[in-house]
Amino acid sequence: MWYYEKKLQYPVKVSECNPRLAKFLIEQYGGADGELAAALRYLNQRYSIPDKVIAVLNDIGTEELAHLEMIATMVYKLTKDASAEQMKEAGLGAHYADHDKALFFHNAAGAPFTATYFQAKGDPITDLYEDIAAEEKARATYQWIINMSDDPDLNDGLKFLREREIVHSMRFREAVEILKEERDKKVYF
Repeated sequence: MWYYEKKLQYPVKVSECNPRLAKFLIEQYGGADGELAAALRYLNQRYSIPDKVIAVLNDIGTEELAHLEMIATMVYKLTKDASAEQMKEAGLGAHYADHDKALFFHNAAGAPFTATYFQAKGDPITDLYEDIAAEEKARATYQWIINMSDDPDLNDGLKFLREREIVHSMRFREAVEILKEERDKKVYF
């Protein structure tokens, strides 16, 4: 189903080692509204969605995997040259003790990733509204991380990701309208 291009969807640059920013950014790696949760949510929901909009879930779920790769690259670049003391000062001491600088799916507070972060209700319109909410929450989180960052190189990639969340939200909204139209055709007065 997938063709892997051996390059990131958008270039990732960071100006300097900054484990503090990595701690915030890891929310988008293994947090409830992060890229892993989004990819798994959409690629799972596609099995119970009507054919008319299944491509939307396939496309966006696949793109979320590309975003996960970007976030992993950002976190890696922000921490690769950090000392153990810098990791500790940034609030990543527990992460360092358990994983060194390896990436691990958890949120910014250190709670491990869990499948309870997302739902699959089986009602296509309900699931799509959850997807819209997930995209909007991710957009907000990217904005808040940008607000805390003073790294123009990192912010460039974060702005790209924030804008993609807006596009995804719009595509899910379009899918809802398509399904509502189909549903309304079946209602007889």
